[in-house]
Amino acid sequence: MSNCVFGAADVLLPRVNEMEKWAVVACDQFSSEPEYWARVRREIGDAPSALNLILPEAELGAQGEAERIAQIHAAMRAYLARGVFEKHERAFVYVERTLLGGAVRRGVVGMVDLEEYDYRAGAQAAVRATEKTVVERIPPRMAIRQGAAVELPHVLLLCDDERRALIEPLTLKKDSLPLLYDFELMEHGGRIAGYLVQGGEARELEARIEDYEARCMESSGLCYAVGDGNHSLAAAKACYEAQKAAQGGAADSLARFALVELENIRDEAQVFEPIHRIVTGVQPDALLSAFEERCGAAQGHRVAWVAGERRGSVTLSAAISPLAVGVLQGFLDEYLKEHGGQIDYIHGEDVLERLAQRADAVGFLLPPMEKGQLFDGVVKDGSLPRKTFSMGHACEKRYYLEARRIAP
Repeated sequence: MSNCVFGAADVLLPRVNEMEKWAVVACDQFSSEPEYWARVRREIGDAPSALNLILPEAELGAQGEAERIAQIHAAMRAYLARGVFEKHERAFVYVERTLLGGAVRRGVVGMVDLEEYDYRAGAQAAVRATEKTVVERIPPRMAIRQGAAVELPHVLLLCDDERRALIEPLTLKKDSLPLLYDFELMEHGGRIAGYLVQGGEARELEARIEDYEARCMESSGLCYAVGDGNHSLAAAKACYEAQKAAQGGAADSLARFALVELENIRDEAQVFEPIHRIVTGVQPDALLSAFEERCGAAQGHRVAWVAGERRGSVTLSAAISPLAVGVLQGFLDEYLKEHGGQIDYIHGEDVLERLAQRADAVGFLLPPMEKGQLFDGVVKDGSLPRKTFSMGHACEKRYYLEARRIAP
């Protein structure tokens, strides 16, 4: 093991004929569109796929969930027994994701030390959450991870590497690295290519990582911020802590780490998109009236809303929160607790407007956040409001590809 918080891992990659059927988008996407996941299942058919190893959030709480989790664990063991995975020891994977607009987003897959990660607000750990972690969302993910033989990450870890010393040097030498995969992703996900970083190249990368982490610890103490998948990483942490407690303070090294993809917030292709809100099971006029009364102001943040064919906006008081999402989320949490209703988090204005056509629904369109505010915000305020931003649209999220054993 290296001394790095983020380091090389024993990476498992699928040996399959149809990689485009193996890779599916992060499980927390399209949670209000079960038809998306039904379409994906039809497209995959009986082919080996990461879909058989995950549980989409659109299906959480559905009848037969326990049986589905048991099937996931059985599929993991079966894939391992059948030799579906090929292991690359002490390796990184350099990833280039070409998005539909043509931008190339670069990252490195490796593992993060969960001892150095803390998702609690105000934590001073080297790895921190960027948003408030809802502890109630952790147990369902723990149920999947506990008993699992492998993990597949959709966690995107961010570094603030102003010198561009970690990922960018791999871009310059990628032609000399072994190509692991290169194919089109399903459902308009763009294209993805992965290159093996192993041996001397891996050691050179770890030396650069050690230097970066040392500089971070000397300044703010924050090395990495979780950009996507915080609740999944929190579940990995919770499982690790539970194992430690059960074993008297010791846990195996497999459980101590989690596979993630590291990306540089300075990457020009790294775009922060707003995450909109859809509220259902409410009386739209009553909710909007209360929103205006409690949060409205002459000056401040401007947030648009849609309810059926109606459109409007509310100017929100910046005295309540420096971010529009902070004002809106605080109001909705309180209002729904008082009056009932459900909230979901939506990527894309077109999806929000379609869902807001329901008679009992209101959709809120939020402005984007400047990505330069992220690390300073986490250092100064502990965390940002829940679902403040999204790293790209839903179809641009990380697709499951690499895996790693987390149980003997």
